[in-house]
Amino acid sequence: MLSNKLRKHMLIGAIFCATSISTTLFAFENTQVNEKYIMQNMETGKDWAEHGFDYSGSRFSPLNQITTKNVGDLGLAWSYDLESTRGVEATPIVVKGVMYVTASWSVVHAVDVRTGQKIWTYDPKVPRDTASKACCDVVNRGVALHEGNVFVASLDGRLIALNAKTGKVVWEKNTIDDNDGAYTSTGAPRVYRGKVIIGNGGAEFGVRGYITAYDAKTGKKEWRWFTVPGDPSKPFENKAMEHAATTWDPSAKYWTVGGGGTVWNSMVFDPELNLMYIGVGNPSPWSFLKRSPGGGDNLYTGSVVALNPETGEYVWHYQETPGDSWDYTSTQDMILTDLKIKGKKRKVLLHAPKNGFFFVIDRVTGEFISAENFVDVNWATGYDKNGRPMITDAVRHATDAYDIVPGPFGGHNWHSMSFSPKTGLAYFPAQNVPIVMSEDPNWSEVGSNKPGQPMSGMGWNTGILLNTTPPTSKPFGRLLAWDPVKQKEAWRYEHVAPWNGGTLVTAGNLVFQGTADARLMAFNANTGEVVWQSPMGTGVIAAPISYEVDGEQYISIAVGWGGVFGLMIRATELATPGTVYTFKLGGKAKKPGFVDYQMGNLIEGVKYKAEDVPEGTALYVSNCVFCHGVPGVDRGGVIPNLGYVNKHNIINLDKFVFKGPFMNRGMPDFTGKLSISDVEKIKAFIQGTADAIRPK
Repeated sequence: MLSNKLRKHMLIGAIFCATSISTTLFAFENTQVNEKYIMQNMETGKDWAEHGFDYSGSRFSPLNQITTKNVGDLGLAWSYDLESTRGVEATPIVVKGVMYVTASWSVVHAVDVRTGQKIWTYDPKVPRDTASKACCDVVNRGVALHEGNVFVASLDGRLIALNAKTGKVVWEKNTIDDNDGAYTSTGAPRVYRGKVIIGNGGAEFGVRGYITAYDAKTGKKEWRWFTVPGDPSKPFENKAMEHAATTWDPSAKYWTVGGGGTVWNSMVFDPELNLMYIGVGNPSPWSFLKRSPGGGDNLYTGSVVALNPETGEYVWHYQETPGDSWDYTSTQDMILTDLKIKGKKRKVLLHAPKNGFFFVIDRVTGEFISAENFVDVNWATGYDKNGRPMITDAVRHATDAYDIVPGPFGGHNWHSMSFSPKTGLAYFPAQNVPIVMSEDPNWSEVGSNKPGQPMSGMGWNTGILLNTTPPTSKPFGRLLAWDPVKQKEAWRYEHVAPWNGGTLVTAGNLVFQGTADARLMAFNANTGEVVWQSPMGTGVIAAPISYEVDGEQYISIAVGWGGVFGLMIRATELATPGTVYTFKLGGKAKKPGFVDYQMGNLIEGVKYKAEDVPEGTALYVSNCVFCHGVPGVDRGGVIPNLGYVNKHNIINLDKFVFKGPFMNRGMPDFTGKLSISDVEKIKAFIQGTADAIRPK
């Protein structure tokens, strides 16, 4: 017979097991997220059901259990291993106690937020050679949830619907018609009016940008809207493309280079107006003089565009950077809100794109309201009353190398912005990464691959040379609180480096942000005072979220250093694999073990010919620099700096670049692209540079 004590333990175990199962089933039964659900959740904030919390993209949580007074009691509730070693840019989705979050390589994880335990994972098994088509790491910014399905866009351009309960594939569509083109998908899909909408990246690689809508239930393609015109000798898809073609110089045959204008990140939606808004990326190639030598604005690159989400029909646009030559994408987060401007309530769109100006735009009509620079700029002196930038001649018609401010990394990049209706302030990371630009006299056509052209061996098309002389501007990273009515800074916090994470603001008067130097910080939303911080295992680039479960408010953040800047540079000595950290008041969980960054001594002992260094320099710039950085000068990011690796790796460099052992991690195979002689010259550059900077 069983003892009473044993019976008691068995009963407790059975009750616990039944409770866990019923809790999980309850969560799954309540994942029927739709437009009504998201609108209702805006008021309660119990879930984080949409990428930017709500359709407006505000990233404002109305939860106020955690405040400036008790945030000091915030502690770790649990952590979850994402099993990734590359960049993590995802905003998690949380509904009824289940988190859906992506890691690098587009892998989806479903996690029980009460326990931090895995429910299921889905790996789309992206071919590793896709990494060579991705300008900016093998990242993914998250999923969408709609009526029982989870939607993810894989790096290789597939849109996949998964059953939210099981993680099994419901349907899958290839969103890329031109499979030979270097398209990638890194953005989070959105679901508006029953349609799953996704864009893509690849402007540098010579593609034509577009977004596509699919029926959420069946995966049937409903509509596609191109952002730039195609071959003008063929019929235009619509009136918008016909108009756009008048803003490009056909003598340069822009359509053979694709034109760029990819939609790889920001989308928001106004259900009342039945308008969705997209941010459009940079034109291709970067050089305006080569892309459109006869002039023109090159629509709809560098623009905010309003579309009807049911039909894909163009409604209006506002172009923030006409005739861009500096990689000034407009793909950064947009936020919809209502503001009182000059005594009148206006429905507005707020935007802080890469070009360094903060825009307030009428979201009903696309009318320009105002723009002021939030960082120093030298490409324009401001915007006139018609919303046109006053571009400086020294930059537009530069014949020599010039320091562009902000540089192509942007005054603000993709890292998420938030807005608080309580303070009336927008919160976002601002930065400068110094870059010198000059026209490339040798670039003539798409696919040009001459030594010295930036990453041309990987298919980049810039038409611009970079850092041919040392930059003079200074690097920085800071958190800005910006008043969009006054168009001025309210407060700032200086970080130690650029490339800091996105922001969350809450009704508890708190702004949360992760940092490049591996911290999660909380600030007083009114004053910018630091009120709490916790160490992370590596640099943070994604944004935190907040939600409520069983009456408790949680803060979660997905952490993993990377992205285009983080590939080659870092601001911390920690390199812990991708992890979700979740905090609550009184949390007592033990932090996972942090992993130190492994970096050797400055390389020495590789034999080389000094006369090979100049050619090796040009070959390195064309094939290696955006991943590995400058040998010995940079210190490595998620990809090691070759100035600090074991010398035998460089001595045997051919074994790594030709069908090497790191292909399964995304390293390209240079077979047929480089010769043995080329590799010897690259080796000379690596060791020669290390010798040149070695302390005497």
